[in-house]
Amino acid sequence: MTPISPVPRRLPDVAHDAPAAARPLDWVGMSNIALPVRVATAGGDPIQVAASVDVAVDLRDAAARGIHMSRLYLQLQHAFASEAVTPAGLRRVLQNLVDTQAGLSSSARLVLRYEQLLLRNALASDNAGWKRYPVEIDASLVDGHLHLALRFSVEYSSTCPASAALSRQLNADRFAQDFADARPLAAAVHDWLSSERGLAATPHAQRSRADVRVELRPAFDELPLVALIDALEDALATPVQTAVKREDEQAFAQLNAANLMFCEDAARRVAAALSRDARVARFEATVAHFESLHAHDAVATVRGEGAPV
Repeated sequence: MTPISPVPRRLPDVAHDAPAAARPLDWVGMSNIALPVRVATAGGDPIQVAASVDVAVDLRDAAARGIHMSRLYLQLQHAFASEAVTPAGLRRVLQNLVDTQAGLSSSARLVLRYEQLLLRNALASDNAGWKRYPVEIDASLVDGHLHLALRFSVEYSSTCPASAALSRQLNADRFAQDFADARPLAAAVHDWLSSERGLAATPHAQRSRADVRVELRPAFDELPLVALIDALEDALATPVQTAVKREDEQAFAQLNAANLMFCEDAARRVAAALSRDARVARFEATVAHFESLHAHDAVATVRGEGAPV
């Protein structure tokens, strides 16, 4: 006996009901969607990373109760799985999101958050290690115009110039004390400097971070994330390290001594690097020195524009 197939039921859809208080909405969508995306690496093939994605479209029809939210979700599932995230790719995905709404929307926005992994060489040894950088890409398509912004953070070491000067004074005072009645030869001075007596004080240093937001000119083919990270680490000169042997630690100490920085100095270094980049339309950067002397942080913020095209 052939079983009787159940008659498909018509499912209710209250999305077509009139809204209680009709008006257009700026953005409607979802946040924290888990999504794999492919991102560029430093000189290598794109890699797939886990991302958290926010997606939204505008609701320009005041009489419409809501958008087609499931269409946004399904459109995103494979949007960045086969190619690296680029300005052109973001524009295409954003336009597809608008198209899914069947005339309800004219603008779309995506925010992608992930950690960029970069392989960093040691300062002196032949070792290398991976370092992660938190990244946020904010892309929107409004009136047919693509708007792109990048947020990222760079960690570095900052040694206090005032503390260094105070330490040098104590070191000089101890030298004068230990050799008050002697005119030492160079070898004796070398031995003294290499001993515990040769270090009466050390300047305080701390891990520090630059949090940067740049608005990009969309005329470029690639997102300049890696290039901007490299530029800031070169400008600050003391990025935190990965693989470290004794020779690397000594080289790092040497870099810190050559790059004494208040937070104001660090902010100016960051601004100078970003101001030279023609891909940057505008930027805002905040540096924070997580003080080892104080129980509070020292911070500085700077805004500016990139180089003219």
